[in-house]
Amino acid sequence: MDNKVNVKLADGSERRCIKGESIATLAEAISPVLRKNAVAGLANGRLVDLSFAIAEDCAVEIVTLDSEAGLEVYRHSAAHLMAQAIKRLYGGDAVQLGVGPVIQDGFYYDVAVAEPLTPSDLRAIEKEMEAIAKEDLPIVRRVVGRKEASALFEERGERLKLELIRDLPDDAEISVYAQGEFLDLCRGPHLPSTGRIKAFKLLSVAGAYWRGDAANAVLQRIYGTAFLKKSQLDRHLELLAEAKKRDHRKLGKELELFMFSEEAPGMPFYLPKGMVVRTQLEEFSRVFGRKGGYEEVRTPLMLNRRLWEQSGHWDHYKDNMYFAKVDEADFALKPMNCPGHMLVYKNRLRSYRDLPLRLAEFGQVHRHEYSGALNGMMRVRTFCQDDAHLFVRPDQIEEEIGRAIALIDEMYAVFGFAYRIELSTKPEDAMGAQELWDRAERSLEQVLISRGVDYRVNPGDGAFYGPKIDFHIRDAIGRSWQCATVQLDFQMPGKFGLVYAGEDGGKHVPVLIHRAVYGSIDRFVGILTEHYAGAFPLWLAPVQAKIIPVSEADADRARDIRVMLEEAGLRAEADFRQEKLGYKIREAQLEKVPYMLVLGEAERGAGTVSVRKRGDGDIGSRTVRELIAELLAEVAARR
Repeated sequence: MDNKVNVKLADGSERRCIKGESIATLAEAISPVLRKNAVAGLANGRLVDLSFAIAEDCAVEIVTLDSEAGLEVYRHSAAHLMAQAIKRLYGGDAVQLGVGPVIQDGFYYDVAVAEPLTPSDLRAIEKEMEAIAKEDLPIVRRVVGRKEASALFEERGERLKLELIRDLPDDAEISVYAQGEFLDLCRGPHLPSTGRIKAFKLLSVAGAYWRGDAANAVLQRIYGTAFLKKSQLDRHLELLAEAKKRDHRKLGKELELFMFSEEAPGMPFYLPKGMVVRTQLEEFSRVFGRKGGYEEVRTPLMLNRRLWEQSGHWDHYKDNMYFAKVDEADFALKPMNCPGHMLVYKNRLRSYRDLPLRLAEFGQVHRHEYSGALNGMMRVRTFCQDDAHLFVRPDQIEEEIGRAIALIDEMYAVFGFAYRIELSTKPEDAMGAQELWDRAERSLEQVLISRGVDYRVNPGDGAFYGPKIDFHIRDAIGRSWQCATVQLDFQMPGKFGLVYAGEDGGKHVPVLIHRAVYGSIDRFVGILTEHYAGAFPLWLAPVQAKIIPVSEADADRARDIRVMLEEAGLRAEADFRQEKLGYKIREAQLEKVPYMLVLGEAERGAGTVSVRKRGDGDIGSRTVRELIAELLAEVAARR
């Protein structure tokens, strides 16, 4: 009987291994250096511990710390390190452990302890984590039966773990990880020992419902981050500090852009200055829309339930919708604009000559979000989508998608946004025939390939009606935000019975392309506020120029200049307060006004204004007409 198995490595080579050999042993056989750097393995695409036994022919990749998967294992182990430290500090019986997953840039662990944790508590937990790391405890995985798992955690009084075990599928493999006296229920994988964890920081504590259910108890969620080197951790903490300074919620309040109220949770109120930013973004989009042949429409906020059943939203999205009774019929606030645009298309007969038909709308939508998920302008319950739906013939698909990508590229360049692209494919809850999905995915892929675009596939993350191309922009401090999207839909036009008269005289079903650039205008306002740290470029700035008279003698001239600027189409304010000049200049700087125009005795005599530019300071004197010309040129260029 052959006790050997064939292993295909990441470089395409193959090795013969003894059946039952571990990933660690395989790594050692390949290279002692590789074994030293190895932290886990990928067996047929599944992330496993180094102790994983190779029992059959398979593809194996050795995972090292300098890989994305390796960093995930590292951070997962840091979450367990934190849980062990908490148990040691607060007593095993007094702590209930929930779950501790890896998240972007770090990890968290949900715990129940008697008292709310404070910043000083986090520092104490960090010190205990450092001590456990120095102990270099082996981290050992063991597969157990359901009965043994229950007994282990019942003995420790871990009622939350017992609940997780109870709800596991009957055929689930149950594994536990031990490090010293600490035991946790976990799928893994983990590092070989605690000593491999070098650089970490606990960041904050927040409340979180157990298992995300508002009917359950609120636990304390401790957030942390971990990196391979202290220098990487320090750099990340610097970025977090910068992000805190740029927080749109803080700046939105300081700059009087927007507000929130308990009377409308998750629903932003735009203040006058914030409304200026939003209006400028809408008008900017309209310029590109008109150039691209889009026609703007407006559809109702609320539509009958039967429309949402017809579109598929009732089956796939009703848990995120708001409902109302009108004349004994069920209505829903729209979570998306698509069905309304189907009705606009169907309003009259269409010919192949009418296509492509490009409909655009700044459509207000409502989506139910849990209160714990709300986050300023970034996650709200009502927002405005810069939505567009393109009804096209099959032969127009690739050209129109290419035009949409070009439009997005041109608009993002104005804001200084670089981006990466993902192709998101069929999700589990998809509707429609597989052949239509295959056709749609091929079409999107072909457009990206023909344009020479770098992209990665995001399996299973498409919309329920079609695959999509998502644009992830990168802001001034390197954070990624998913905003623009182009989605291809062979489903919805057929569901609504949309047709056009073809050149052959027959009836044909159009193909639908969903397109958004901002995605959510409200979220985009929040992103831009942080991207620019509140210092909006001149064309977007709520107040473009502040006129500062030095004394009462200059007040009348200040009023006249403000009128001149406003008549030229510029947004200006004048500061007539009886305060010192330096104080008024500092106030304007805090308000992040792009230009300050100082009027004093010297300027009065010369018929000029002294100009201070944000970030540059004093840039000299100008006549008012010269300054207006300069500012209008800067606005027009959207620099």
